[in-house]
Amino acid sequence: MFYQIYELSHAAMSPWRAAADAMRLAYTNPLNPISQTPAGRTMAAGLEVFERTTRRYGKPEFGIRETTVDGQIVPVHEDIVWEKPFCKLIHFHRGLPQKHKPDPKILIVAPMSGHYATLLRGTVETLLPNADIYITDWVDARMVPMTDGSFDLDDFVDYIIDMLHHLGSDTHVMAVCQPSVPVLAAVAVMEKRGDPLAPRSMTLMGGPIDTRINPTAVNALAETKPIEWFRDNVIMRVPWPQPGFMREVYPGFLQLSGFMSMNLDKHVIAQKDFFQHLVENDGDSAEKHREFYDEYLAVMDLTAEFYLQTVETVFIEHSLPKGEFMHRDELVEPSAIKTVALLTVEGENDDISGVGQTQAAHRICVNIPEDMREHYMQPRVGHYGVFNGSRFRSEIAPRILDFIRTHDADKKAAKPRATRRRKRG
Repeated sequence: MFYQIYELSHAAMSPWRAAADAMRLAYTNPLNPISQTPAGRTMAAGLEVFERTTRRYGKPEFGIRETTVDGQIVPVHEDIVWEKPFCKLIHFHRGLPQKHKPDPKILIVAPMSGHYATLLRGTVETLLPNADIYITDWVDARMVPMTDGSFDLDDFVDYIIDMLHHLGSDTHVMAVCQPSVPVLAAVAVMEKRGDPLAPRSMTLMGGPIDTRINPTAVNALAETKPIEWFRDNVIMRVPWPQPGFMREVYPGFLQLSGFMSMNLDKHVIAQKDFFQHLVENDGDSAEKHREFYDEYLAVMDLTAEFYLQTVETVFIEHSLPKGEFMHRDELVEPSAIKTVALLTVEGENDDISGVGQTQAAHRICVNIPEDMREHYMQPRVGHYGVFNGSRFRSEIAPRILDFIRTHDADKKAAKPRATRRRKRG
């Protein structure tokens, strides 16, 4: 019922929102002499804040049209190269210069935690000049009809394995935040099965591998509530007339309210500053605010089965670090990982995945050789700064690319040697 009330409130506000937007356009019209006065700008600013506060934010676009390769600006276009009901795999195809040597192929697994994959736009833009990038584009559960079936944590692992099979053995996988757990599980399953298409390396960034270490407010909530509490309080059915009508979901707006409540004072100050920037005609600062919140406030629903299984397995039972994680009827054994290099990245001020939670992957992946593993902790960044922002561009991304290139070269060099040994035998 709460989801229906939420939808009805949005519908009820639509006429007021349209009227506010029309009045804002009138007050900002350069032909209107009031638009050049403090009173006019104040009125327009208030109307825009109202319109943006009551708006439903749709799925953003990546909007990456070009990048720079070997000092040349080259076009970029998006291709969907793999697709299932709950995910599309996007390839950022670059028009490469002639004689350009092949770059490492990277599969970026975006978090399925309420925001769209476009939250990693900055990650993609930073890596694109030096890598062939693919990214998971998870589908809003409210847009998936019930006839397309369910989607849980086991399906997430299967999707990753399927994508790695599609991309081939020369792929490097990078998991940002939440998918660190299913990515590690998928790689462990592939190595245990002797799968020749296992990735060359995996990079885990700000992920909840072991949330018993430096637990955050997010972890504390999960540990203090039984799984029944989550089912009774945060799981709702998609209302009509959405394509996913009657599907049980964890609504994106609930996830967003949880995130915002953790730093509510900062968001309130940001809105106040935005209003002031508009009044002062500070267009650059106002535009930065719009860009950030257009992305941050665009949220998607998660299937109930995926959300509940993730909460129980990762945050309540800590199954992966305890060696009890099951993928369907198969025990996931991180110790089976022997040929896939491992890089973990954390942020010093991360308030979502505490320091040490991602590094714990090294403790459970005991059979990865020392020269194939590395950990990096970035000073003075929070969770978002682990995969975006100036420090990501200048300090984290170069380390990731260097690690990937090193182990990309190692594997390529190892294959001819193995072939020669077989021929001599």
